[in-house]
Amino acid sequence: MPKIVITDFIADDLAPERAGLADLATVEACDAHHEDELAGRIEDAAAIMIYHNIRLTNRTIERLTDCRLIVRCGVGFDNVDHACARERGIAVANVPDYGTEEVADSALGMTLALTRGIHQFNTRLRDRPDPWMYHVFAPLHRLRGRTFAIVGLGRIGMATAVRAKALGMDVAFHDPYRQDGFDKSLGIRRVESLADLLRQAFVLSLHCPLTSETRHIVNADTLELLPRGAFLVNTARGGIVDAAAVAAALASGRLAGAGIDVLPQEPPVADDPLLVAWRDRSHPAFERLIVNPHAAFYSEEGLLDMRVKGTAACRRALLGESLRNVVN
Repeated sequence: MPKIVITDFIADDLAPERAGLADLATVEACDAHHEDELAGRIEDAAAIMIYHNIRLTNRTIERLTDCRLIVRCGVGFDNVDHACARERGIAVANVPDYGTEEVADSALGMTLALTRGIHQFNTRLRDRPDPWMYHVFAPLHRLRGRTFAIVGLGRIGMATAVRAKALGMDVAFHDPYRQDGFDKSLGIRRVESLADLLRQAFVLSLHCPLTSETRHIVNADTLELLPRGAFLVNTARGGIVDAAAVAAALASGRLAGAGIDVLPQEPPVADDPLLVAWRDRSHPAFERLIVNPHAAFYSEEGLLDMRVKGTAACRRALLGESLRNVVN
């Protein structure tokens, strides 16, 4: 019977996967934390399900002997060498619709926690309760009419736009790959250049994939384009943002706050410059930075969706059916 391998992240009884594949394949979980741990366990897999804790590079993909599909159980697929897979005739697919609401809710949650001072007040007053007054983080500004700037208008970007619009914000986006007309259908504004978008952003929310084009798209230079006192929210990919530049922008006041759900390396290294600043009580990041452990996608329902949809993709591959959401 063919074998399906889950490389990382999932290590329970595999009930959803086994229920969906019981008549077709066995299912094994490697619970790997590094690609090297897959050696000898993955080579004969008929399909592979990978999450976000490890990378799958050419040195592993080239050892696969019977693989028909690699499923990235999530939206981003930058941790899979999909070009190498294509050369070997292996399809790579993602699961783009499992956590749209959760990530959009998280982006708006971080936005509200920062722009309304909720996080800052809570952090400051726990440490220094005197004075017990609103002005310790004045001024705060009304959200209605302020520009909520989105980079990347995919499924999650659109869901976030709808939520920000419900708050009465002026929602604008930049996405050179999004066809014309989405701005009309959503009642938001398209901005042709990233620089123009940044210059008007009160909140900058990132929803683009990590590619060679978007790596460090938020950096020291682009942060300087933001109005002083703007806010940054990243629920997309850690590599989109230069973490050291964010720490510096918080220190200078260019950023009034930042919400970061994703980091370039997860778990982060001890000397990650952003986390060093976040833990430093004397640094503005201590009160003005929210850090989450790549959790924006998570809800019990969303996690089950991700597993069931990834399993369904493997089932289609084994049955020789038309594959969906192929990215290579």
